[in-house]
Amino acid sequence: MADPRSETHERDLADIDLTESELYRQGFPHEIFARLRREAPVHWQPVREELSKIEENGFWVLSKYHDIQAANRDTELFSAIDGPALSHNPEMSGAMLVSMDGRDHNRQRRLISAGFTPRMVGRIEQQARRWAVSIVDEALERGTCNFVHDVAYQLPMHMIADILGIPVEDRQWLFTLTTDFLQAGDPEHPISQEQQMAIQVEMFQYAQELGRKKRADPQDDIWTILSTVEIETDEGERAALSEIELDFFFLLLTVAGSETTRSAISVGLLALLDHPDQLETLRNDPSAMRPAVEEILRWSSPVSYFARRATRDTEVRGVPIAEGQRVTFWYPSGNRDEEVWDDPSSFDINRTPQQHLAFGGGGPHFCLGANLARREIAILFEELLARTREIELLAPPSYSALSIYNPILVALKELPVRLS
Repeated sequence: MADPRSETHERDLADIDLTESELYRQGFPHEIFARLRREAPVHWQPVREELSKIEENGFWVLSKYHDIQAANRDTELFSAIDGPALSHNPEMSGAMLVSMDGRDHNRQRRLISAGFTPRMVGRIEQQARRWAVSIVDEALERGTCNFVHDVAYQLPMHMIADILGIPVEDRQWLFTLTTDFLQAGDPEHPISQEQQMAIQVEMFQYAQELGRKKRADPQDDIWTILSTVEIETDEGERAALSEIELDFFFLLLTVAGSETTRSAISVGLLALLDHPDQLETLRNDPSAMRPAVEEILRWSSPVSYFARRATRDTEVRGVPIAEGQRVTFWYPSGNRDEEVWDDPSSFDINRTPQQHLAFGGGGPHFCLGANLARREIAILFEELLARTREIELLAPPSYSALSIYNPILVALKELPVRLS
């Protein structure tokens, strides 16, 4: 099949269809967004009738860094109440951290933040190091592996499971479910809507049973705290997370918390293999790791877009946006905006400053797991580079195109390497 991006410069802007899954089969289509930034930084994308899970007839596309950052921070004007995905999921409205605004959003963030005590955070760091060592050593024993699944996937999976207190024996089963749930929109990994819903129900049932076990036998983990914690609201009342809020937060943590970090690590390694001089810098200079992590996050931008709904008539760059219309923020595009970055299409671990949008660009919805993701990426690469002499790419990478219904949208699926 021909790459639908190959004639970008010859096609009329009206012919570009950002909802077409095959557009993302070879990775994020940066050349298309470079053109949007130049010619239509506030772009209207019509929606085909067959995309029945999107109720609107189209949505706005913001592709410039400063527009994305400003809109992302203005939750009063651009509401998250319908969730970050373009698909219509009314059951998630106001019930999930990423589909809340204002007082309810602040309440849930405070409840969740209560679980990340200094003692917990310190223990997480130690656990991450132990997991990274064992994961890299196991991959070295095999010699060849799919880096995405066998290395990059393993660390965030185990870290999320450790944080939630998920028994080791349940992890492969549970995270196979999350992978199937994520891949449901990819035509190369067909799962019916009924099967996807059944997976979600199965994960909710597991979360509820896990909560019951934690309440009966409390452990030193986040799920024990979240299942039992209460805080005082602004009105002076005591509040806890409801069962549906816990269900959706479990889904959010297990799916987004593992997939996005996995993608950043995988794309980061691919970039370093393309730039062996920078890889050697990281081997020999530990101080280079911190800026390298930020460049990996800018370069990979694991979340493709978040969607919001305009709460009133407004304008962006003089383009009128009507109340009720959906507006999407495209983070990989903002992270390669020529007005912000020097030579944005080059990977450079020495790039400064690094105010990327990989975690949402700030504001109330700034990613709660940002610091954990940074540490996981750093620790994994520290142990990988310390324990290997050579990393050889054996074949071109392949990608999953997860459909416009999924804000992650595109992810590395296979990265075959030989470690020695």
